[in-house]
Amino acid sequence: QIISVLLWQEHVCPFILSRQASGLRNNQSNQLRALSWSDLESQFGSAYEAPLPISIDSVLQPEKPSFSTERPTLFRERHGWCPYSERVWLTLELKNIDYDTIRIDNTGGPRPSYFAGTTPQMKWPDGRMQRESLDLVRDLDAAYADSLPFLFQNSKEVEYCISQFQSIFPRARPSSRAAFLFQYNGEPLWRGVFEETLQKTDELLNENSEGPFFCGSTISGADVAWAPFLERYRYQLPCLHNGLEPNDANKYPNLAAWYSAMDQVPAYACRVKGDASSWRKVLSMAGFGNAFVPPEIKENMEFLAEKESMAAKSTIDNKLWAEYTSFRPYLANSPHAEAALVMTRNRKAISVDASKRANDTMWKERGLPTIEGELEKTMMELVQSLIHDDDALLTERAAALAGYLDERMCVPRDMGAMPAATMKLLARVKA
Repeated sequence: QIISVLLWQEHVCPFILSRQASGLRNNQSNQLRALSWSDLESQFGSAYEAPLPISIDSVLQPEKPSFSTERPTLFRERHGWCPYSERVWLTLELKNIDYDTIRIDNTGGPRPSYFAGTTPQMKWPDGRMQRESLDLVRDLDAAYADSLPFLFQNSKEVEYCISQFQSIFPRARPSSRAAFLFQYNGEPLWRGVFEETLQKTDELLNENSEGPFFCGSTISGADVAWAPFLERYRYQLPCLHNGLEPNDANKYPNLAAWYSAMDQVPAYACRVKGDASSWRKVLSMAGFGNAFVPPEIKENMEFLAEKESMAAKSTIDNKLWAEYTSFRPYLANSPHAEAALVMTRNRKAISVDASKRANDTMWKERGLPTIEGELEKTMMELVQSLIHDDDALLTERAAALAGYLDERMCVPRDMGAMPAATMKLLARVKA
């Protein structure tokens, strides 16, 4: 480690530091040149070899799978956009239930022949099929009562808070990607409508003096029911109306406390929760009658994109990550390493996607390599930097690739919010 400059003589210091920095760069360069995927895989320890939970993208794998007779199978929307699917997914994760996943396209794309209807649906180990998100949440909680938390312990209070959702949230055009946001003509709901919804939600949370969750000091089925919608409001309302912040502790103190409490729930914060960037990008695709983004709203989004980059570091909580991964041996030991692990496991798909976009303006402007071998080296450089959480190992082209992947990424489809935040941070290092 380089000793603080304050301890060095004025004239000797720059020379020695320069030599050390040069040597460090040469060592790093040699290290990067020697990298191979097998070298990188070995750095993940047992996580790389651990069996992954079964998760099938039915668009890419349309063949009918062999369904488990030991674990439930969740059919959910493939990108993580459907709020009703999120309710069931969050329940499975909260209770550490072993389950399989089949991801279904809800945007008009191909669907497997063995699936019909809406998401979510559940195939139970005995072969029964069941739908309706809240029924599934209730039945999962009862079927796996030995797995904490017990989400309906105070069932009367929980059901009351769930019932208030329909009366508090506004009437709006149906949409999984932009839920309760738009009128039928494609225009956003009025600011006053959103403010009334937030105020009533804050008042409902205040009815329970124990807080910060809807029914007291621990998470319950009510929080599971509300979370997907409040999550989207948290990140999408500021895009639609400048300065409208659901997480404003001055205007909505109980709601802000609820957001903070949810951010400390490992299963939610580490895997199920979407991030600000993804919900902003989804909004530009799903809102406004699927037409163009109005100029004033586009300006909000551009400002928020910069704000997201600056806030990325606060998303990462290594202690929370350690708690979440303690039950999941297939995950890396830190959010940074998990981002690297996801890249390593999906390197072929990333390479194929990149090759399709090599002539795109964004690709060229970032100075990314167009030759396959150079692209592979760049991916390995980025993975190495992520594994060691070391900016000094990051080359300019690896930082550019991090920026490209950050733009292309959808959370929680591709990875959880914490690993995604590490990618966003690296994209800013050489910016």
